[in-house]
Amino acid sequence: MAHDVHIIGGGLAGSEAAWQLAQAGLKVRLSEMRGSGEMTPAHQTDGLAELVCSNSFRSDDSDKNAVGLLHDEMRRLDSIVMTAGEKARVPAGSAMAVDRDVFSEEVERRLANHPNVEVVRERVDTLPDAGLTIVATGPLTAKTLAGSIVEATGEDRLAFFDAIAPIVHRDSIDMSKCWIQSRWNKRTEASNEDGDYINCPMTKEQYEIFVQALVDGEKTEFKEWEADTPYFDGCMPIEVMAERGIETLRYGPMKGVGLDNPYDTTEEHPQGRWPYAVVQLRQDNKLGTLWNMVGFQTKLKYGAQVELFRTIPGLENAEFARLGGLHRNTFINSPLVLDRQLRLKNAGHIRFAGQITGCEGYVESSAVGLMAGLMAAAEFRGEDWTPPPRTTALGALLSHVTGDAEAATFQPMNVNFGLFPPLHEVKKKQRKEAYTSRAKADLGEWLTARERVPA
Repeated sequence: MAHDVHIIGGGLAGSEAAWQLAQAGLKVRLSEMRGSGEMTPAHQTDGLAELVCSNSFRSDDSDKNAVGLLHDEMRRLDSIVMTAGEKARVPAGSAMAVDRDVFSEEVERRLANHPNVEVVRERVDTLPDAGLTIVATGPLTAKTLAGSIVEATGEDRLAFFDAIAPIVHRDSIDMSKCWIQSRWNKRTEASNEDGDYINCPMTKEQYEIFVQALVDGEKTEFKEWEADTPYFDGCMPIEVMAERGIETLRYGPMKGVGLDNPYDTTEEHPQGRWPYAVVQLRQDNKLGTLWNMVGFQTKLKYGAQVELFRTIPGLENAEFARLGGLHRNTFINSPLVLDRQLRLKNAGHIRFAGQITGCEGYVESSAVGLMAGLMAAAEFRGEDWTPPPRTTALGALLSHVTGDAEAATFQPMNVNFGLFPPLHEVKKKQRKEAYTSRAKADLGEWLTARERVPA
């Protein structure tokens, strides 16, 4: 099929860009390396939009949370990622989590059945010399293409490490020592009856022994060229957090506040005391047979993981569907090399999208892919592109990637209200609601203005 736009990379960003372009009536060639005999260090399948780390899209609260607001904005723009996410949704309290297999299969089904999309299983080694192109190869870009990108940008690519959390078989968890509850008993329509997280409590003594074992455990060895590569704070290996101080994990992924331990009740606390520390597991598939260890990304060696994690109350006989892992992520210095439409400044026919631009997170990656698709569609039609207002989640994220951040210190970033134009005049307690109210109104005006532009 002759194509109008070539997309390289079939992850979340590439899939979202392809959908937006196809829905706009453009012909798309979507090139994906997996399925051609090639594989990345982190992927398990050749499915489009495979989730390689957590299965969570994080908060779905669009009234008080920046990523929840981004969910809302993407839904208003017919996002394939959000539509497939709803079909694959599993209970996760106020968060949005998905069955990763159902999600990937739904994205692939919708794209494969679209008359304007051709999915081609091939490895692309160099950037095209001409033709509208979107590079969405993500943080695991193949070495040959990465070299071509470095040559085109004129800048050394940056890098950071990303860690993957283990997944446990549900029937191997000893529920006589654990209980099911969402923190503060928060509920959504998708929630399970009793709660959305399996909670494994720890006493002070158990916690301190566990933390010391994390620090002492055998870790994955780095190659020489990896020695100075920084971690991304949003996906920090649990043992690196442990090295920062004995209490760090209790105020992070192992915090016990808002959870009522039924095995530790008193007259004063008949519903149970909050545990000193807790390990939480979140449902990972629709069947409820697989649960992932929340916040337990790790670079421990496999043997050390099994030995240590089976000391957690309730996980003594845990069977792991997947152990934790570590891989090297790469991203370009976007504020330096991209213009405001995500195009290479010295090769305007090429756009970048997704995590390779330095955004972080599934939803953020998809959002940048969505915008790249809309931008390319407008350019193909000869239309002027007006970006979403900076007061919106989409606009704030785009502004961070393409110029608001300092190039010299540019690092991957999740969407957050710190990227939005400030509302200092609003009281702090009311500020989150004010950010989201302003964003929703401004996006509505932007969408109305877009509808007035002739196709």
